[in-house]
Amino acid sequence: MLKKSLFVFFLLMFGATIFAQKNLYPRTEMRAVWVTTVANIDFPSRKGLSAEEQKKEFINILEKCKQLNFNAIIVQVRPAADALYESSFELWSEVLQGKQGIAPDYDPLAFMIEESRKRLLEFHAWVNPFRAIANINFSHIHPEHITRKRPEWFFRYGDRVYFNPGIPEVREYLLQVILEIVRKYDIDGLHFDDYFYPYPIAGEKINDDNTFDKFGKDFRNIEDWRRNNIDLFVQAVSDSIRAIKPKMKFGISPAGGWRNKNKDSRGSATNLGQPAYDNVFADTRKWLEQGWVDYLSPQTYWTIASPQASFKVLAEWWNENNFGRHIYSGHALFKIANSEEKDNWNDSQEILRQIRLSRSLKNVRGSMFFSLKHLLRNPLKICDSLQNSVFRFPALVPAMPWKDSIPPLPPDSLKANVFHNNVLLYWQSPQAAPDNEKPDYYVVFRFQNEMEINFEDASKIVAILRENYFLDKNLEQNRRYIYAIKSFDRLHNESKQYAKVTIATVKKLTMASPIKDGEIRED
Repeated sequence: MLKKSLFVFFLLMFGATIFAQKNLYPRTEMRAVWVTTVANIDFPSRKGLSAEEQKKEFINILEKCKQLNFNAIIVQVRPAADALYESSFELWSEVLQGKQGIAPDYDPLAFMIEESRKRLLEFHAWVNPFRAIANINFSHIHPEHITRKRPEWFFRYGDRVYFNPGIPEVREYLLQVILEIVRKYDIDGLHFDDYFYPYPIAGEKINDDNTFDKFGKDFRNIEDWRRNNIDLFVQAVSDSIRAIKPKMKFGISPAGGWRNKNKDSRGSATNLGQPAYDNVFADTRKWLEQGWVDYLSPQTYWTIASPQASFKVLAEWWNENNFGRHIYSGHALFKIANSEEKDNWNDSQEILRQIRLSRSLKNVRGSMFFSLKHLLRNPLKICDSLQNSVFRFPALVPAMPWKDSIPPLPPDSLKANVFHNNVLLYWQSPQAAPDNEKPDYYVVFRFQNEMEINFEDASKIVAILRENYFLDKNLEQNRRYIYAIKSFDRLHNESKQYAKVTIATVKKLTMASPIKDGEIRED
């Protein structure tokens, strides 16, 4: 009886350890950072840099992201009806060479995609669909800019100029602008932020009454008509992406809250001043419910203790209102150590608590951080905290089975060669899976014994790579190691089986040991 009790005790302890590891270091988790280009906030650091200087800056950005174990980057490629890519619709952005319409000596978007893929970072192209002029006082506007050519498409609000979403021709034009990116560039995802209709400014009025009179006859009020305009656009983008590139992701980063509960029983128990539904006419919950987006990353830019809109309350609300799509928490790096903020952002552990809270919620599948500039300035040593704790080990981007659920085949013919306490693993690419896809990358796990094999534990990952070989130098003498390798496709589906090989390091080994053949095992 005592032996049985001890067995049950150790089994429970082992299970609890695995569970703790899974929560502490999850193997799948979106970790992305926004890179803002408007007004040269994040990239390029200033206008007029040469192509080589811009390339160097961006490579440094990617290297920093890899160092911190991020796995995705969200880059603003169309900040305000201009382009950081070769467009047949719009002019080159002023953030590159200082004036709109001046081409750089390279295609920044093509370069950024290529360099991101080299480093196994997902690249999401961030587009501001309705913002046409970021600031009328400072923006350089070319005579051929769309606001000059089609002024009837726009309205001014505050110091900005916006496309009028109520004009069908405008929505069609913007759709074609976006689809040019989708067709021409090998991006992993298309991304919108929270700018739809403008956020309210005291004393300002959106000048679209005439547009409502012309196109809104089926609606009782202008607010519902505005929401419908945005719905039509989001749905059109979603449907078009699925028709052209069905495996490309479409995500949006809206305002942190949909509606307050005192306005709608389905809303969150918050006192949001700028809910998306009421203030910018964005029915973000509906987009999830209809399956028009693959993910939302709400800008939940409050502390957990905030009395106005607790991060915890909002994260839990989105977790319950995800409708089978991914939710990625939005984190406010720009507020850390900011004395102007009402909430207490001087606690170095706040962001870490938010990440751990997000991990405890089934449908919150990761985090996005605003923005790169604030990540690099490392307020309250947040980078150190991330690297030493919650992001200590790498993580893989979560799969989206509604886009692609067919796993790749496992690596073939795995072999291991041991020499000087190094292990060289090499294998062959498998045949294509039933969807005709071969692996996009491989993940190498290392365990000390069979009981330790747990593919959900990110601390056991020793390599994520596209090559068909891996040299492990980080070994101890006179130890036994089990290597297991899985294949992953571009949408991060993993092979059901894995290639496995067991090796032993030998003290003072001077010649290579015989090649050891691996085996294929079921997960």
